[in-house]
Amino acid sequence: MPFRCAVLDDFQNVATSVADWSPLADRVEVVTFTEHHATEDALAVALADFDFVVTLRERVAFPASLLDRLPRLKLLIASGMRNTVIDYAAARANGVTVCGTESSSVPPVELTWALLLGLARGIVQENNALRAGGPWQSTVGADLHGRTLGLLGLGKIGSRVARVGLAFGMEVTAWSPNLTEERADEVGVRLSPSLADLLTTSDFVSVHLVLGERSRGLLGPAELALLKPTAYLINTSRAAIVDQDALLAALHEGRIAGAAVDVHDTEPLPAAHPTRTAPRLLATPHLGYVSQANYERYYGQAVENIQAYLAGTPTRLLG
Repeated sequence: MPFRCAVLDDFQNVATSVADWSPLADRVEVVTFTEHHATEDALAVALADFDFVVTLRERVAFPASLLDRLPRLKLLIASGMRNTVIDYAAARANGVTVCGTESSSVPPVELTWALLLGLARGIVQENNALRAGGPWQSTVGADLHGRTLGLLGLGKIGSRVARVGLAFGMEVTAWSPNLTEERADEVGVRLSPSLADLLTTSDFVSVHLVLGERSRGLLGPAELALLKPTAYLINTSRAAIVDQDALLAALHEGRIAGAAVDVHDTEPLPAAHPTRTAPRLLATPHLGYVSQANYERYYGQAVENIQAYLAGTPTRLLG
C-alpha cells in the first residue's frame, strides 16, 4: 500500500501542477483539498488515513489534541521555516517529523505596495464605478512623494518596503522594540524614538513585525487614536498585532482615512464577518505569500522533504 499525502487549503487547485511530484508517483498517493477544514473534528476525520500532510503557512493549527487523533501521521510539512501553530512537543511524542520550506520575502513586499497604492489612489472604488457606469472620478488621491511612511519593523520585508518608499520620494521612519540606529542608517531611514512618535508623524503606517508576546495587540485603541485623521494603516504581517475591534471602530467612525489588510483574525473569513463590509477598508484574503515563484518553492521543496524522509534523512527540520 502506498503512502498517502494530504495537501491542505489548495484553494487555487495548483499544488500538483506548480511542482513536479512525479518522483513520488510510485510510493505516494497525493490528495489535495481545495476547501478549508474549519474545525479540529473536521480535520481529524479528513486526515485520518494520511501518512504525510502539507499545510500552508499558519492557517491550520496542529495542537496536541489534533495530533493525538492522527496515529497514522508521520510527516508534517509547513511552508516557511517558522510556524507558531504546531505543537512540536506533541509532534515528537506522536512520532511526527515536522519540516518546513523556504519562503521568499519579495511577494509580501510587492503586495504591501499594491495595497498601499490601491488605498492611496482609490483604485477599487474608481474601478468599480467605471465598470458600473458610475461617476467619472469620485476620489482625490493621496500623494506619496514628500509624505512620511512609518514602518513597524525593519527586517527582511520591512527594509525592502522602506527602499521602495525612498524611491517614491517618501520620508521613511521605522520603529521596533529592538531596532538600532545602526540598522536604520544601513537601510537609509530615520529611527523613530518611540512608537508614539512614529504613529503621530506618519501619513502611512505599515506593519512588518513578527507576532510575539511583545507585538500582540501592539496597536490598540490608544495607539490607533494617535494616527492622523488623514493617515492610512497597512497590515500584511499578522492580524493579532492590531486590535481588530479598535481598527473597525476607527474605520466606521472615520478617525483614520483608511486601512488595507491582508491578514485576519479568522481565516478564511466567515461570510458575515464585519471586516467584509467595513468602510474605508481595502482587504485581501491573505495573498502576501501567494505568488507563482513562492508556490513553486513551497511545493517543490515539499516533494524534496518527502523524498528525504523516505530516504531516512529528513531535511529542513522544524521544532
